[in-house]
Amino acid sequence: MARKPAEAALEDIAGMSFEAALKELEDIVRRLEAGDVDLEGSISVYARGVALRRHCEARLKAAQERIEKISLGEDGQVRASPIDPA
Repeated sequence: MARKPAEAALEDIAGMSFEAALKELEDIVRRLEAGDVDLEGSISVYARGVALRRHCEARLKAAQERIEKISLGEDGQVRASPIDPA
């Protein structure tokens, strides 16, 4: 079964870098604020914007989970431990 164009457009987001997704999201916001898109187009563009926002949030969360807090132990050794998200 062939995918619908809208489904294909949303699926390509998964492979985007954070920076590319954020740039496209910023472009979408500008277009919507300027009123450059008709109603039907606005709905489609808005849906892509929501998907891009979710993708950016997921990429940021993944990056945050990889960040390690580096500390110096009592023995002078550098230790890495996961950050405390709180």
